[in-house]
Amino acid sequence: MRALIVDDSRFVRDYLRSLLEEREIDCDEAPDGRMGLERLRSDGPYDVVLVDWNMPVIDGLEMVQSLRAEGFGDMKVMMVTTEADNNFILSALDAGADEYLMKPFDGDALEEKLAMMGLVEI
Repeated sequence: MRALIVDDSRFVRDYLRSLLEEREIDCDEAPDGRMGLERLRSDGPYDVVLVDWNMPVIDGLEMVQSLRAEGFGDMKVMMVTTEADNNFILSALDAGADEYLMKPFDGDALEEKLAMMGLVEI
């Protein structure tokens, strides 16, 4: 299984990578939505893309809208963000995100969301 982690925080990318690699999921990374889309176009599709909302260049919501518009419809997308307001959650789901994980989170919460998307068994 392959995952693309798109977050402007090196710490968060490293943390997500460590949690995913513990579950034997290969990871690639991008520091913003533009580079995330470039990575998808060149190396995708992935089994799952984990996208932060607040990033420079192209934010997470724009990235999700773009990847869905570009035909990555079957790929699972999880927003991983500090934005906790219901309006953000609804906007992300309307844009095409499959799940929404709020920061801070732990490995169990991530695994639960992956299981909800049918990517892992708990």
